[in-house]
Order: sequence, then structure tokens, then C-alpha cells
Amino acid sequence: MKNALKILILAALALALNPLNATAQSTNTYILQSPSLAQAQAACQTYGMTMLSTIRPPDTFLVQVSSAVPPGALQQWVKNDPNVKHLEQNNKVSVPETAITTAPYTPPMPVTTVLTDKLWTSVYGNKAWIGYVQQPAFYAINADTAIIQGKNTGGGIIAVIDTGVDAQNPILAPVVMQGYDFTRNVSGYASDLADINQSTASILEQSTASILESQQIIMLNQSTAAILEQSTASILEGANLPSYFGHGTMVAGLIHLVAPGAKIMPLKAFNADGTGDQSNIIRAIYYAVDNGANVINMSFELTQISDALMKAINYAARQGVICVASSGNDSQSALVYPAAFGNVIAVASVDQQSKQSTFSNFGPDIVTVAAPGEALITTYPGNHYAAVWGTSFSSALVSGTADLALATAKVVASWQLQEADIARALGHAIPCGTNGSLGAGCLDVNQTIQFIKGMILPH
Repeated sequence: MKNALKILILAALALALNPLNATAQSTNTYILQSPSLAQAQAACQTYGMTMLSTIRPPDTFLVQVSSAVPPGALQQWVKNDPNVKHLEQNNKVSVPETAITTAPYTPPMPVTTVLTDKLWTSVYGNKAWIGYVQQPAFYAINADTAIIQGKNTGGGIIAVIDTGVDAQNPILAPVVMQGYDFTRNVSGYASDLADINQSTASILEQSTASILESQQIIMLNQSTAAILEQSTASILEGANLPSYFGHGTMVAGLIHLVAPGAKIMPLKAFNADGTGDQSNIIRAIYYAVDNGANVINMSFELTQISDALMKAINYAARQGVICVASSGNDSQSALVYPAAFGNVIAVASVDQQSKQSTFSNFGPDIVTVAAPGEALITTYPGNHYAAVWGTSFSSALVSGTADLALATAKVVASWQLQEADIARALGHAIPCGTNGSLGAGCLDVNQTIQFIKGMILPH
């Protein structure tokens, strides 16, 4: 009788709030945590919710309710119900670079200054533009000493929860493995090429022109510039590429630069416009852990804490998976998630002089370590490159370093490091920032690896 009364009150509330359009209302989605599927179904029946899918069996589900029902009222109804462990809204999430565009932002280094050399060189068995291989950031973090001289290339699996990764990009093709597209619920080589029309995708894919020929810079948004062969750029002019198309491929390129021996698992939880759903991110974290990932790169931010997200991160940590996240591009000392969780390595951005980026979040309780995040050269869908700014890309450099550290530990001690061990190793950094504003300082890949080698690990 009590449950029936609740349903009647909820229905009456919905009709009162929207009496003329009760049959064609929009809906809100929620993440429901329940002790079991049967109890989740009972909760749905009680509160007029519709179950859409299972996020994580046996206790986490995606449900929807009419938007006419205020979220606060619904959460009060379920508060003491034994069938409901937790209920939270399925919030929208964005890549942190979208925050840069909320205010005028002019990169301190013009994009044209990164195009100082058009030579090709060999990197990790592939032909690549020297601007990518020998960019200042690679040397600023002492990656050359750790990788080239130390002959350490990593070797684990790094999951990239992002917009997808172009598995056909010549630089990335040898290391990209099958992943999952959570925006379409399809397994395979998840790429955001599916987010644009086929003719535009074909133009990007078919390019074989050399960067040695005349090229053109196209500003996709205020934090990303695509460096395309001129004829490709001309053909694409007016194609209106989504603002954050290629974000995952750009992140993957920087991971590969630091950890060339690691496999990259693309987990597409974001659309090419940079937006995604919290529920897909949570699914992606569980998928990464259950499918062998050693490191998870999370270049995105939520402004509100999420119990379901924290639960997924805790699961990853218990399984020994290292979680790395961008600290955000809001230019303030503000908590964003998952970076703010205690078992996540949070990464801020610095410029090429190791000064805090004007867009980067900062603070001793917010940042674990900083890494270059301005004027980085990285891979772009097709046989192209991009110049990028943002903490997303700083995070990528640290994710690659985490893989190198894990690989080192296996060699010297056959021991699985935990997040705290990696954080301690990253703490051996180059001093930068003031009063801990950039955590331990600026990333030093070589010092990180040397610390791992010197650790006395239990057997």
C-alpha cells in the first residue's frame, strides 16, 4: 500500500508540473546501485523508473525517469529504501579542453613556431615527422634518458577513455588493440571517425602526402590545431569537423611517444564534440580492468563527486591498475573528478619553461605532478599531426611514464606496483610551482624510473 501511494504521488507530481505534455515528456537518467537485479527491478516498479541497461553486474544499473520529477524529490523517496543502495544523476562529462574555450585564450607560443623543421626521422620502427619525435617536451621530462639510453619502452596495456583512437594512423597502428565503443555499444577498434560523415572520414584516411610538402594549420578550437597537408586542408574546408574530433588519437600519440612498447586500448566514452555520459565512463573503467589494462588514462573532468565513479576507481585500484587523470583546465584551485580521488594520479600542465599553464588547475591537495601541456605535437586521425594545449595531454605523458615504471618493476623484482608506489616514484620530480601548487613538481621520467630501480621491494 505504501509503495502504491508513492507511485501515485510521483505520477500526480509529474502531471502537476507538466499537465499539457505528460505523454511526451523528456527524461532524466540515473545511476542506480541496488543489492541485486531483483531488488533494482523492485525499486523501478516502486518509483516509476524504467531500467535501460546494466552498468556493472550485479548491482549497478542505468535507469530513467520523467524529467518532470525533480531529482531531489526522487532521491528523498529512495533514501531509506533497502532496495536502493545509492541513486545519482547520470551527469554529462566533458574533456577538460572545453573549459579553455569558456574564456578568450591565446597560446603564449604561436602554432607556427612549432613548425620549425620539416624533416622525417625514424621512431620505434616507423617513419615520423621530426617535430613529433624530437619535440622539446620529450627532453624536458628526461624521457630520452629513460627510454633511449635506458632501453625501456614499457610493455603493458594503457586504456584510453576518450573519444576513440584512430587505429589506422601509421604511428599508432602497430600498438592499438581492440577496445570498445560505449557510445554505440560495439566492440572493436573504437574510433571517432564514425562520428563524422564517410566522405570527410575518407579524406582524412586517404592522405599520403608528406609533411615536407606545403601544409596548412587549421584551428579546430582554442586548444587544438590540426596540421594537415595543404590539399587535404582545402578539401576539408567547410566540413565543420566536431571541435574535439581526434582528442583520443592526440592523447594516444603522446602516450606512445613515452611508452612505445605499450599497447593502447581505445575505450570510446565521448562523442567527437567532447561530451559524454558518466555511465559510459564507469562502464569503460570496469571494462579496462577486466580486460587486462595496467594503466587507465582519463583526460576528462566531472565537477561533482560521484559515488558510482569512485566505486569503479576503487575497483581498479584494488586490482593494481594505475589511474591517471587530468587535473582540469579551469585556471583555479578546484576539485574535479576523477583526479581528486586519493587513489588517482592528478596531472597539471606547465609550459615549455616549466611555468604553470594559465589554464591549468593547481594546488597541493589537487595535483600529484605536472607535465608539459602546451604546444605539444602529437598524432591526428589519418596520416596527420596536431599541436595541442591542455591538461589532457599532460596526463598522457604521465600515463606513459606509469607504464615504464610498471615495466621496470617487473624486471627488477617481478612485483606489481600500486598507485601509491607510482605516486612516490613520480614525486622524484624537477622542482616547479610554488608551495606545492604543482604537486611534487615537473615530471622527470628518468628520476621516476631510477627510483623504481632502487626500491627494496618485498618478495
